Formats: sequence, C-alpha cells, structure tokens
Amino acid sequence: MVLEVSGGRIAGRREQGVSVFKGIPYAAPPTGQRRWLPPQAVEPWVGVRPAEEYGPSCPQPAERPAGWSQETASAEDCLVLNVWTPAPDDRRRPVMVWYHGGGYAIGSGSWPLYDGTALARRGDVVVVTVNHRLGVLGYLHLAVVGGDDYATSGNAGMLDLVASLEWVQDNIAAFGGDPANVTVFGESGGGAKVSVLHVMPAARGLFHRAVIQSGPSLRVQGPEQAAAQTERLLDALGIPGDSSALERLRDLPVEDLLAAQRKAAPRPGGDGGGVMGGFAPVLDGVSVVQHPGKAMAEGSAIDVPLLIGRNRDEGTMALASDPVLSDPSQLDEEGLRQRLSGFGERADELVAGYRGAYPDADLLDLLIAIRSDAFMGFGTARLAELRLAGGRQPVFMYRFDWASGPLRAAHGYEIAFVFDNVRPPVMQPSASRSTLAERMSEAWLSFARHGDPNHPGLPKWPSYSLDERATMIFDRGDCVVKRDPFDAVRHLWGNR
Repeated sequence: MVLEVSGGRIAGRREQGVSVFKGIPYAAPPTGQRRWLPPQAVEPWVGVRPAEEYGPSCPQPAERPAGWSQETASAEDCLVLNVWTPAPDDRRRPVMVWYHGGGYAIGSGSWPLYDGTALARRGDVVVVTVNHRLGVLGYLHLAVVGGDDYATSGNAGMLDLVASLEWVQDNIAAFGGDPANVTVFGESGGGAKVSVLHVMPAARGLFHRAVIQSGPSLRVQGPEQAAAQTERLLDALGIPGDSSALERLRDLPVEDLLAAQRKAAPRPGGDGGGVMGGFAPVLDGVSVVQHPGKAMAEGSAIDVPLLIGRNRDEGTMALASDPVLSDPSQLDEEGLRQRLSGFGERADELVAGYRGAYPDADLLDLLIAIRSDAFMGFGTARLAELRLAGGRQPVFMYRFDWASGPLRAAHGYEIAFVFDNVRPPVMQPSASRSTLAERMSEAWLSFARHGDPNHPGLPKWPSYSLDERATMIFDRGDCVVKRDPFDAVRHLWGNR
C-alpha cells in the first residue's frame, strides 16, 4: 500500500481492518545547525520509504514517574507522525490529531495507549499521533544569546505541532481525511499544548475543533522567567552567556543537555528539577503572543468548539507512592496538613471548606479532593469560563469518575476509554470498561464530526454555561449530567 506525501512515497500496511502508516516525517531533522530553530520543510527521499514501524521519540530523561512507559528508541531526528485510516480513499473523513502527555518533557505518540486502530475503525475517522521536540530541545529560550534568529526557540516544540498540522492540511486527503475538519485533542501536557495552539498565529485555521483532557493551560512562561532558566542551563554546562554560547550548545551531545536540563529546572521546592518540570512554552511575542486564558477570553478561539474536562481523582497521581492510599488508617489530622503544606496558610481554610462541602468524607477523601481540584479542577473550570466569554461556539464539560484501585479515577485513566483501547496490552477487558469505552469514544467521535459530543448512547448533554454548568459524568452504570459538580467548593478557588 503506497501513498505519495510531502517528501516522497511511503508504504504502510493493513492491520485489523485499518490502514496504518507509521514514522512519517513531517519536517526536516532538527539537528546540527537546526537545533532550536523553527521546523523546516521535509527533506525528500528517493524510492518508497517503509512506514510500518514507529519513528524515534525525542531524547528525554530516562527517569519516569510511576506508571509511565519508557521510549523504545529516541533521536533528535524525531519529527515524525503516525496515521490510522479506514482506507486511503477520497471519503473526506473527520481527522483527529492527538498530542501526547508527559508535560513538555517526556512521552511520545507511539505508546500502545494511543494506538488509533480501534478509534479509526469505530468512528470512520482518520487518527494522527505526533512526536515533537521536548524539554531543553523544544523549549530553550535563546533570544538573549541568539537574537532575532532564535526569537522563537522557546517554542520550537510548539512550532513542531504547527508543522504537523500544516502537514495534515497538505497530505491528509491522500489518507481519506478531510483537511477542513481537523480536531486537535490531548491529555495532561497534550491538553496544555492544545490550549497554547489556540494563541499561536501560525496555527489559526489549521484546526476546527479542540479537546482539552486534564490539561488546561491558562498561562505560559514569561520571557524573563525563561531567560533565567536559560542562564541556569548555561551555568550548569559551564558555558558563558555570550555570542559563543550558541555554537557551543549546538555542538554538545544531547546527553549533556539532558543532564543540565535537570539542574536548570528546579521545582518550586528547590530540589533540583525533575523529569516533568521546567522547560515549557514562552510568551515570546512572535510565535506565542498572549497567555491562553486571556486570549481565549478575548476571542482567540471564537470559531472553535471546545470539549474540556478532568478526572475526579487527579490528585492521586502525586500520592501514588504514599502508603495512605492503600491504608487510609495511617492518615491523621497532622498528616493531612503536612501533605497540604504546599498551600501554606490556605491549608486550614481549604480543609474547613471541604469538610463543610463534603461532611461524610474521611481524611483521605478530603486530601484527594483538595489535591485533585487544585491540580485540575480550578484550571479546567476557569479556562471554560474564559472560553465562554470570548467564543460563539459551544463548550462541553465532562468529568471522568470511573475508579479502579487505590488511585481511583486517576490522572490519565480516561485515555484508554477515549481511544477505545480497553483491551491488552493496555488493560484487561471487562463489561463495564467496554460499555464506558463505547460511550466515551462515541462522544469524542461525534464531537470530531459535528462539534457536538451528543449521541444516542448518552443522555442529553447540554453545552456549558455560567448559569447551569452542565457536566457529563462518565462512570460505571449510566452516565449522567450534573449541574455544576464543582459548586460546593468553587468559592475556595476563586471561580465565579
């Protein structure tokens, strides 16, 4: 099965009733003199390029949070994408472009969790997943040492995503997709990337619907903050911040850059950064011109319907290694406040407020609820509010409540249901999983087709409004619509 795309001819294969093409270059290798520059046009190849195996992910730290996959192969030549289609014909199907999570530092579009076979087959859509530059390779703000040529270096990874959408516009019709009906969707860091795409001038008109799953981004880094981080990176590498810095940075092995990345990206607690922290999009005034929340309130996404939501127990991700998750009897009042110490003087106010809102909750319930709402609840509700203020297309809100094990309805648990991948190697199948996967994936597919997630398998799902705040609850049994499930604690987070 051979197709012609930008760069040349590719050969995919047929799997489980779907045509699959993997590891397709969408831009030139961002290596050597191209490090930190905007992505360049694909370099043509001779003959037929095999497209049956995933391409490399961006180099990234070997450490992973609990439960995160390792990448099987990595290289700086990582600007590749994967396509699943029912058939490479002229049907003009909806296109769903997925941006992976992992903050801006780890991950790829090649995980089994993101396999697009079931979603493409179920919904008669074209699914695309994308690899792009991450961490220090994708978000190092070098304008201070590189001048105008490097004005957008702090958003190189986001410009890669724009390039992937440009590739979709130019090529997806060959795969049976409709370039005039493109949905961008992502979870966690992927949801944040979708948020930022809304405020990138170069991305305007390249996508037509958006889904933000547990990843609202209200703000990006300011240039001063990003410049300070660059200075820390140069210090960690022993490179002076003068005109010689660029050449020395371009010549460094990627392993040295990754080692310095950890030192240059301290967490708020000052413990030396870590895998997920630090390098992220920058308000550079060129490629990203406003903070996402402000821009959405002013109409940057006026013509783009939005599906947005979070999982009920997002905060358990940060508690994954805490023994109280499996033995709540170990948690007392002192331990509760110790685990909420990051909220400073507000901890007592939050505990009192949540006790009043949820009088039957035990200490672990309170801890998880507070951490979850702080992590995703406030930002999700706030971004929806801002988007309502500046858009004429509808917003639809959801919450994922399907719980499993001590982590409950944890961060990222909804992805397998959205992709209809509730089977090995992702998870063991069950009747409740299969039923919920059908309902959720059909909702996402309906949204991709029409800008509206309603379908016959769900109760009527009204669009979100400040009067009703209708929220679809995805859970075992019947899914239901609740009026403002965040209402009892909204005032504690500054939401209207």
